[in-house]
Amino acid sequence: MKIQYLSRDMEKAILEAADYYSVICVTGPRQSGKSTLLKHLFPNFVEYSMKDMHVREFALNDPVAFLNQTTEGMFLDEIQKAPVLMEYIQGIVDHNPNRKFLLTGSSNFEVMKGVSESLAGRAGVFELLPMTLGETSVSREGLGLSQLMYEGFYPAVAAGKNKARMFYPSYVKTYIEKDVRDLLKIQDQMQFMRFMKLCAARIGSIFIASELASEVGVDSKTVTRWLSVLQASYLVTLLPPYYENIPKRLVKSPKLYFNDTGLACYLLDIESPKQLDRDKMRGALFENMIVSEVFKHRYNQGLEGGVYFYRDSNQNEVDILLKQEGEITAIEVKSSMTYHPSFEKNLRQISEWIETPIAKRAIIYAGDFENSEGNIQLINYKHLAGLL
Repeated sequence: MKIQYLSRDMEKAILEAADYYSVICVTGPRQSGKSTLLKHLFPNFVEYSMKDMHVREFALNDPVAFLNQTTEGMFLDEIQKAPVLMEYIQGIVDHNPNRKFLLTGSSNFEVMKGVSESLAGRAGVFELLPMTLGETSVSREGLGLSQLMYEGFYPAVAAGKNKARMFYPSYVKTYIEKDVRDLLKIQDQMQFMRFMKLCAARIGSIFIASELASEVGVDSKTVTRWLSVLQASYLVTLLPPYYENIPKRLVKSPKLYFNDTGLACYLLDIESPKQLDRDKMRGALFENMIVSEVFKHRYNQGLEGGVYFYRDSNQNEVDILLKQEGEITAIEVKSSMTYHPSFEKNLRQISEWIETPIAKRAIIYAGDFENSEGNIQLINYKHLAGLL
């Protein structure tokens, strides 16, 4: 059965960048659809995968000959396995700006180091996370909220190519346990898995390395190093606190989220949507899904940063602050299907806590009733994109 291509919101930004840059680099977690996206947008580019040992050996032994196999566009998949090629690509595009290269990579360390050192000013760089609610709305029409969160948003599952109960165990075994563990030179595999499971149990919580270290049985420096690799592998995101123009004492530590709820469910030993319905982590996973959607919205426009949370020493908190063009969209996230006036409390006070102009206030929840009138909008999670 041929799997239908699911359009990505990032397509417009990439095509626009391709008019100005000789190199387009798309990074992101494995299986997020990077290669599929670029092959769809640039079908005439000749593809070479650095995962192929023979291709990689040729590329490393004679990079000039390898890169000059064609004067047409060249697509190099998994460039982090042969980062030296980026130095030679720099020379090629400097002498011939009409030469075009597409690069993908799933390790932020190697790829971004190569881009910053060799391709600065020559490459349009994008981060492609798993799919958004909008990108999967047609292929998954009718699925309930727990089913969506349990299945997650990796294209293979969203397009019906694989089942969540098979995809995520395989993903962990073939990627996380191998690539990440090897990169960290971890000897105790069970200890690292415990670390990841404990990270999943802390979704939406303030990340404090010392607390996690004591539970895992390692020191704080090790936890920080392990977490940085999960970040560089695009598996987790740290949401920073908002700090601009605020007179109050603020929480300075970030919150921890996974970039996909399906992976988080697997690490939390949630085995079905029915189990998720009654699981104590359901609210945190719903918040995780919404936070990820906001990050994806930024990345899909080719933008970085601009997403925060607010919490001060008096425990006043707002889940998401999205800063765009000098103004804030303040968002509270509730997994409830029933609206309650108490949801609005912190949104009504946010202007007293920060000096940055508040352009919009909204509650994102699981209920069907919506209200776009008044100072605070009430929005079903499926329509979040309209707010952003």
